[in-house]
This record gives sequence, structure tokens and C-alpha cells, in this order.
Amino acid sequence: MSQLTQIQADIEKALNADNAMTRIFANLEQSTGVKRLYLFYGLLAVLALWLIFGYGGGFICFLIGFLYPAYQSVKAIESGNKEDDTQWLTYWVVFSAFSAVEYASDIFVYWFPLYWFVKCMFLVWCFAPVSWNGSNLIYHRFIRPQYIAHGGKIDDAISRATASAKELIDQGVKISKTVSDKSE
Repeated sequence: MSQLTQIQADIEKALNADNAMTRIFANLEQSTGVKRLYLFYGLLAVLALWLIFGYGGGFICFLIGFLYPAYQSVKAIESGNKEDDTQWLTYWVVFSAFSAVEYASDIFVYWFPLYWFVKCMFLVWCFAPVSWNGSNLIYHRFIRPQYIAHGGKIDDAISRATASAKELIDQGVKISKTVSDKSE
């Protein structure tokens, strides 16, 4: 079975699962007579065109890249399965890294004509429930090696900063008590 055929089979399987979204597709399929797979493809086409040409592409991208993963993360926390927790934590690490890079380069990326479409497809790839999930690939290939190489140094720097902040707060408390005692 080719990879494209496998992806279509996975989409059909997901569209036939029992949840709120698939019930909407089932109702639309029943009322229109159009297969839910084709309705799904139509929705994807409209969404793609909206992200490319429509107003509010950033908002749509936010809805897809943040709200859905946030909902799935809450479901993962409430489930007893550790594997889904790891999947969504990995997504959020990659999402955060991507957001930091995007913030640093935002003056340039928004000039890219298909930016919202490409960003949305990237985020969907990162949370897609497939074996070639983007979050896992990016985390294991880029983020994890950097963490292994530099994590100890970062932990040391955080410990020193915490100790310095605590010392500064303690000095501030002592000074404020001294000033308060003198004013009485």
C-alpha cells in the first residue's frame, strides 16, 4: 500500500470514529449524499484558500495550532495513558521553539506570501497522529541533542540566577524592615 493510500485510509478511519466532529460529518453526509471523505477534502480546500487569500489567516492558524492541541493536551492529562502525555508535551516543546524563532524573525516571515498556509500545515504536521509526526522528528533530531549537550549548563545558570534573586529579595526585605523601624 502506498503512503498516500495509507494516509487516505487513516483519514477515513478517523472520519468514521465516534466523536462530535465525525457526527457533524455524518449528518452532512446523510443530508447531502456526499461522502464524508469528500466533505473533509472540500473543507480542507476552503481552509487552504482562506489561509492563502483570506482575511484573518493568523487567527485561523492560531485556532488550528493552539486550541486543538490544547484540548487534546487536557484530554491526555485526564487519561491514564502516559504515551499521549509525551506526545503532547513534545508538541508544546516544538511549538514553543517554533514560536521563539518566529518571534525573532517576524519582520521577515510575514512578507512570505503563503506564510499562514505554510505555518498551518507545519503545525498540523507537528500534531498529526502519524508515525512521521513533525514534533517527534524535530524534537529528536534538533531539540533533544541540544538539550543533552547544554542542559547541565542551563540548569546551573538557572540555579545561580535563583540564588541571586533570593539573595536580592532577602536584602530588600532587610532594607525595608530597617527603613520601617527608623520611621516608627
